[in-house]
Amino acid sequence: MIEQRLSHERGSADHGWLKARFSFSFAHYWDPEQIGFSDLLVINDDQIAASKGFGTHPHKNIEIFTYILEGALEHKDSMGNGSVIKAGDIQLMSAGSGITHSEFNPSNSHKTHSLQIWVMSNTENTQPNYQQHSLSPEEKRGKLKLIISPDGEENSLYIRQNIRIYSGLFDAREQAIFTIPENRYVYLHVAKGSLIVNDLVFNAGDGARIRHERQLTFSHGDNAEILLFDMRPVESNYPYA
Repeated sequence: MIEQRLSHERGSADHGWLKARFSFSFAHYWDPEQIGFSDLLVINDDQIAASKGFGTHPHKNIEIFTYILEGALEHKDSMGNGSVIKAGDIQLMSAGSGITHSEFNPSNSHKTHSLQIWVMSNTENTQPNYQQHSLSPEEKRGKLKLIISPDGEENSLYIRQNIRIYSGLFDAREQAIFTIPENRYVYLHVAKGSLIVNDLVFNAGDGARIRHERQLTFSHGDNAEILLFDMRPVESNYPYA
């Protein structure tokens, strides 16, 4: 079963400098039908104005995954990390026993378009950790590239949860098939463009909860960029539900 949710059905916020869309309940957006899926808690689609960003703030016992679609983010944290992550880069922080960090758009003239994704950690109060990796378009072109996994396989980033996250780019005749492991759920998020998945049309911002399917076919992409989450078969691990 593919339960599609269209982009316009997401929550939203407009703070002037920040325009955000929420795939799941977050901050002042609350929908009891949208409180995460399995261990996936948050997908925030953020557009950050030039020279603006998030001041220093804390996190604890959460896995925080940032995926840059356009522009860049300047990152600083209490672990001593300081870097600029650009389009094509991925960043993963395991907050563990507690971290603080800030994120700003370093450009004076261009917006930043990013996804911030939260995954529930399977451990508590462990040592915080930071990872960053850059992927070329060729590594994701016409296929699903494993970018985050619980054991760091295939040069992916290591996450403290039983989840595998894939990224893919699809255009024109490019096609890929993903066989869903037995007794697993999948969440699909289309970050950019459009494509067809098992005869369903998906556009930028659309998502889907996927249960009890064996195979997904990705085709007819038009500048499509997607994220796919392979997860435990539980409905929600949202800690405040």
